[in-house]
Amino acid sequence: MNLQKLKSFRKLQTSYNYQSCSLQCFASTTEPKAHNDFFEHGVFRDALDPLDGMPRRDIDASNHNHLLFEYARTNNNAQALQHFLGIRRLGLPVNGASFSCVLKICGSFCDQIIGKQIHCDCIKNGFVEDVSVGTSLIDMYTKTESISMAEKVFDEMPDRNVVSWTSMLTGYSLKGLHDQAIDLFLQMQTEGIKPNPFTFATVLGALADNGAVVKGMQVHTMVIKFGFEKTTYVCNSLISMYSKSGMIRCAREVFDYMEVRDAVSWNGMISGLVKNLQDLPALDLFLKMRLSGVKLTQPIFVTILKVCANIKEIRLSKQLHSILWKNGMESDPNLRTALMVSYTKSSEMDDTLKLFNSMSGIKNVVTWTAMIGGYIKNGDMTKAVNIFQQMRKQNVWANEFTYSTILTSHPILSPSQIHAEVIKTNYESSTSVGTALLDAYTKLGNMNDSIKVFDSIQEKDIVTWSAILSGYAQSGDIDEAIRVFLELQNNKITPNEYTFSSILNACATPNAAIEHGRQFHGRVLKSGYEIALCVSSALVTMYAKKGNIESANKVFEKQSEKDLVSWNSMISGYAQHGYGKKALEIFEEMRKENIKMDDITFIGVISACTHAGLVNEGEKYFDLMVDHGIEATLEHYSCMVDLYSRAGFIQKAMNFINNMPIVAGATIWRSILASCRVHKNLELGKIAGDKLMELSPQDSASYVLLSNLYATSGDWKEREKVRKMMDERNVKKEAGSSWIEIKNKTYWFVAGDVSHPLSDLIYGKLRELGLKMRDEGYVADMSYVLHDVEDEGKEEILNGHSERLAVGFGLIATGRGVLLQIMKNLRVCGDCHTVFKFISKIEEREIIVRDSIRFHHFKDGECSCGEYW
Repeated sequence: MNLQKLKSFRKLQTSYNYQSCSLQCFASTTEPKAHNDFFEHGVFRDALDPLDGMPRRDIDASNHNHLLFEYARTNNNAQALQHFLGIRRLGLPVNGASFSCVLKICGSFCDQIIGKQIHCDCIKNGFVEDVSVGTSLIDMYTKTESISMAEKVFDEMPDRNVVSWTSMLTGYSLKGLHDQAIDLFLQMQTEGIKPNPFTFATVLGALADNGAVVKGMQVHTMVIKFGFEKTTYVCNSLISMYSKSGMIRCAREVFDYMEVRDAVSWNGMISGLVKNLQDLPALDLFLKMRLSGVKLTQPIFVTILKVCANIKEIRLSKQLHSILWKNGMESDPNLRTALMVSYTKSSEMDDTLKLFNSMSGIKNVVTWTAMIGGYIKNGDMTKAVNIFQQMRKQNVWANEFTYSTILTSHPILSPSQIHAEVIKTNYESSTSVGTALLDAYTKLGNMNDSIKVFDSIQEKDIVTWSAILSGYAQSGDIDEAIRVFLELQNNKITPNEYTFSSILNACATPNAAIEHGRQFHGRVLKSGYEIALCVSSALVTMYAKKGNIESANKVFEKQSEKDLVSWNSMISGYAQHGYGKKALEIFEEMRKENIKMDDITFIGVISACTHAGLVNEGEKYFDLMVDHGIEATLEHYSCMVDLYSRAGFIQKAMNFINNMPIVAGATIWRSILASCRVHKNLELGKIAGDKLMELSPQDSASYVLLSNLYATSGDWKEREKVRKMMDERNVKKEAGSSWIEIKNKTYWFVAGDVSHPLSDLIYGKLRELGLKMRDEGYVADMSYVLHDVEDEGKEEILNGHSERLAVGFGLIATGRGVLLQIMKNLRVCGDCHTVFKFISKIEEREIIVRDSIRFHHFKDGECSCGEYW
């Protein structure tokens, strides 16, 4: 070895940290120890030495090398590696091609120890600078989890060809280092290396995984420039890139332009269509694939079974099952799992169970989890829990997907039962399991445990943040919901459509300020998520619940696709705002669109009839439920009783109650009692009152309604008895309060409130309006004063009602013409209802009042509720 080679070797030896495999390790290959270094590995331990049976070991070296290549070509890698060892033991010469061949074999075995020893031998024999050897070293190191070593080899290569560059690109892509792969591709261009089809296929794969579709399109132009636009595997990479980027039309254009398509081409295009939610076009392409005669592979079966699951095409699933059985592919675990999912989504749980039970010996955690998930999706929580328990008895360890699935089986299995096991198996910090736990606790209303789980999750993704935000929304804690939203943004996490949907649902809660919803609507528009169905539906619901039915309708009309939530929100929204006929128009439009309705739809429709006094229409829609296969619930019966009661048909309501197939609840008797108070029906009111006391002895509303009935009838002794009964039973009446939001600040008022700094001005404004209203014909309705005092005192009490104080403050705190929106925790007083009509006309203001039942839109002396407030 000359001095130059010695220096080069020592430099590489230091750089690669080869103290553990010195030159003697491979140079002395004739020694038994070196021989054992190779054969201690399982793949070679029992292999025969192909040189042992040769009569002439001094045969020409080229023949030995030829035999080495033949072993490699026929995938007899263990024999090839042992043959190479025999060549070296005999001291026969080897060339760069031999080293290149054996290094590729090391890469296929993912065995870095042997690879490093052969690397040493390459250095000793002066082949380390051979371009094919260097390329094989890169390939070997990238496949044996040593990308840094591959980089060092690549950087030290004196000559690099397109194969070397492509090998390094492939290494980066295999390790998920997509940015490095793209940078290397650009460097390759600057050094004037012309890419080959494999180079393009590799870099396009990296760009696809990195979501860099713009750069991918630029590379596509280079593919055309170099004339590889019809090369099959390049086109396959283009199809994959465009599909992953959501540009399915571009992917289809590439596919249609191909002259030669292999199974990968068809599967890539079909799976791309499925990923982009185009199941029917995917199914159509699959049928064309069958006609083309392309052999069906395992991946295409998995993909098309997913399509069958999505569209619930059980007949095709069974046909595919038959094909798999005929071709001997039925035992493949992935195909079995795909078949199970397809059957479960079509609610064929008996067939799913048969398939599952036939999987003796090949059941794994994936198939058990698929079975559990199938029962849960089909609403059979008990069987899902039983399967989960059987799985544990079979000593099959649950994984994060199993726990995430079984946690949705509430109420059969409580989250706390699973939580203990999750902690034992160290899955508590798992993002998916933690999020499922968090969601389960949230659905139980247990926000304390939800927060604890949230804090324990180490890597919180957008789903986790959205889940905790949704929890705060469900609990009505708008302040915490907004704090979480701002915190996730501070953590550099980009909100998605579900995050916006959750925060908008929080903005729909009674305690949320109106302005909050508008601000988040602005953020939605900036983010471009307004077209997302869950977001637009949340906007419709939010605006409808916050009193802005016009904005709700605008969002509804702009929806390119409307789901059941949107339709139901608009129907119930118009109903609550007093626009019963408009609600029915929406319902009829829904029927024309053949939208599948649910029980909530009919609750909204009958409520619309109730608030508009449309008794005949309400009866018609109640009967229509049968045609839609919807069974009437207690809430539907309550709506019908409310419909009759508000219209004054109290006896008809009582007859309806007597003919109901289920026992009337407190809500129904409350409707009767409230109607008896309005229509002064003391006899039926007492019956309803007794029923209420029996059903809800601690509900203050029951006592208040009954005492109000006695007060309205002038029976003050009976009223006092009811009040005394409340005291004896320690029942506290909910204090009436109203609030108004002005310039992002909320102001609260209670009856007779004088705590506000502007109280004198508020009462002064109301007295001024009282004089103007009298001139317009207003007469105070003293029956709404439930105290035995003089008329003058009664008028003062009416003037101090909380909703009236809120309106008075709104009038002096805002400019002329500004809409006022008041919220009240109880029903609005009947006299205040009349007063607001006069005020809206005198002040030329629109006033919206949201009480515990509905919205009232006062404008030009009229209310949207008509006479059915």
